[in-house]
Amino acid sequence: MTSQGQKSNTTKTLNGEPDFRSSIRLKYVKLGFHYLISNAMYLLTIPLLLAVAANLSTSDLQHALEASNYHLRYNTLTVLACTSLVAVLATAYFMSRPRAVYLVDFACYKPDSSLMCTRDEVTEKVSKFISEDCGVFVKKVLEKSGLGDMTYVPGLKEFPPKQIFESTKEEAKAVIFGAIDNLFEKTRVNPKDIGILVVNISSFNPTPSLSSMIINRYKLRGDVVSCNLGGMGCSAGVISIDLAKRLLQVQPNTYALVMTLECVSNFYTGKDRSKLLPNCLFRMGGAAILLSNRSSDRRRSKYQLTHTVRTHTGADDRAYASKGSEDEAREAARAGFQDGVRALLHTRRRERGSGQDGEESPADGVGYGTF
Repeated sequence: MTSQGQKSNTTKTLNGEPDFRSSIRLKYVKLGFHYLISNAMYLLTIPLLLAVAANLSTSDLQHALEASNYHLRYNTLTVLACTSLVAVLATAYFMSRPRAVYLVDFACYKPDSSLMCTRDEVTEKVSKFISEDCGVFVKKVLEKSGLGDMTYVPGLKEFPPKQIFESTKEEAKAVIFGAIDNLFEKTRVNPKDIGILVVNISSFNPTPSLSSMIINRYKLRGDVVSCNLGGMGCSAGVISIDLAKRLLQVQPNTYALVMTLECVSNFYTGKDRSKLLPNCLFRMGGAAILLSNRSSDRRRSKYQLTHTVRTHTGADDRAYASKGSEDEAREAARAGFQDGVRALLHTRRRERGSGQDGEESPADGVGYGTF
């Protein structure tokens, strides 16, 4: 939106729709500027060498060759020292350069058609097992979220799930193994060649870990570097790529497998609307990504990872408290315990009122407090 008195820079077509060609042109301008800055040394050195070569005459070139032959004959030690120095400097330069990291390929998991459901089925389950108000809220969110009518949701037929841990574990296995099997089939990479494994998931962290589950399934080698990231939210996918990139800098000629997913079988069954949003927005799925620092994979790779940027806002209290887990069952148990104590006090008072004077009532020993 623009304030009053200001003009919008967004151009429109004859149909009144926004014209994005200007933003596309700006994109290519930025890309060209990036290449210009990245290759500035070559762009300056090549014209200088061409100018020097153009100014050299045949006699000057012949004189330079005679001088070099003279030094090669009578100053062998100097030539060897200079050659060794150049070789050492070139080796140090190439060794200190960061290794190129390539994204060889990736594979997304597509769930089975039996897990497909509609928005009406989701709202029906929520209205039946939680409340009518929550069902209406979920329906509004689904209609305004921009998501399609058909989607994949595991465990909806048995909602709410009786064994949350087992259903979530089965979902994680299906997503992980389905995506990785597809990735290995596309890339023809031997699992024994995987040297780095990074798995990220926020809401489900079993023991053994999901990374150990992958190592056991595909029989990865014993020196594989495995990392299991949990509780890091939606940014964990980018963090996993950055971690794999850093590990590839110190392990030459190897592959890194990154598995990113989120399990949605652990549905929230309470009435807090802010906590019902993940039930509406998240879906079943995951992606397996194969990274490599082998120069032989340059031609067949889809992308090259140039740089990653991460800004950690955990020091900000608002950012820190933007997402968290709470034990709602504990709150419900506390409320139920308080109701039980109140009922017990009421019963004891009635018994005490109907008893004889002077008799000690068991209610005298009952206390009540706020928890």
